Amino acid sequence: MNPMKKSAALLILCSIALSVPFKVSAQQTTGFKVLNDYKIPSVGGWDYITVDGANKRVYVSHGMQVNVISTTGDSLGYIPKTTGVHGIALVHDLNKGFTSNGRSNSVTVFDLKTLTATGEIQLTARNPDAIFYDDFSKKVITCNGGSKDLSFIDPATEKTVATVQLGQKLETAVSDDKGKIFVNGEDNSEVIVVDAIAYKEIARYKIDGGSSPSGLDIDRETNRLFIACGDSKTMVVMDASNGKTVGTFPIGRTDGLVFDPALKIAYASNGEGTITAVRELSADKFELIENIPTEPGARTIGIDLVTHHLFLPTAKSEPAPAPTTDNPRPRGKQIPGSFHVIEVGKAQ
Repeated sequence: MNPMKKSAALLILCSIALSVPFKVSAQQTTGFKVLNDYKIPSVGGWDYITVDGANKRVYVSHGMQVNVISTTGDSLGYIPKTTGVHGIALVHDLNKGFTSNGRSNSVTVFDLKTLTATGEIQLTARNPDAIFYDDFSKKVITCNGGSKDLSFIDPATEKTVATVQLGQKLETAVSDDKGKIFVNGEDNSEVIVVDAIAYKEIARYKIDGGSSPSGLDIDRETNRLFIACGDSKTMVVMDASNGKTVGTFPIGRTDGLVFDPALKIAYASNGEGTITAVRELSADKFELIENIPTEPGARTIGIDLVTHHLFLPTAKSEPAPAPTTDNPRPRGKQIPGSFHVIEVGKAQ
């Protein structure tokens, strides 16, 4: 072959070889943006938001009540007297919902169809925060920040059946649906593993690469935990079997995280006004996709697993006061009448 032609052929082959990895690893944006803005007129702060995509409902913790709207923004009612409410758990088999009430140290039970409160479970624990239903153990579990323990509640009898002391302020917890509960320990930046049947601690994993964990979710297929760490502004991906960090990504001042198992994307909601989206390519390979613009203050997040849309509560606020030793992260006062929920997704 002519040397010039041979060189040209080699150059083409090299170009092709180099272009293949580029195409494979090229990021694709989510195409997500703010689609809707749903006003909620009641007053007060907020925390967790729970989305029931199958029944097209969104449960919004707000002040001393839970506002319930449809996934198209229509008001469906509210659940009153949930003093200092943090989160909402749903048990469809029993037609029951449960709210964690931080100020009254209790759990309100309500009817999912009528939204009527049907009972209140008084806890010995203090400041129940995050709450969820574990399908494996058939228990409602609260993460209690004040007493630094987990409460296991039988939703059928509406009785506390066990308390597991973990010794530090607890944030969100998730289940692997195989008998293990994973809970964020904020004080020591750990993930604590609890046996959901034996009601005992079985392991602790120091979070390598992040501090002050808050949001948490899991990919049960790959057994990977996605941990949103607010102080370090980092999303840490952890192997749930051994606590090993398999990925870290920069995020914002977050308080929430959800994982979409169909799209294989983890979303961290940042109070600065963005959602950081990280895609799982395999059990040990991840990529940062983008930061989706939202609104300042939208720091907690819920996901509709049917439409794949995200819902975030927020409000307009006055400028925050200067930090102090007692309050290093002050928040500005909420402007009355500005509370709302934004819906983020791909336009049809």
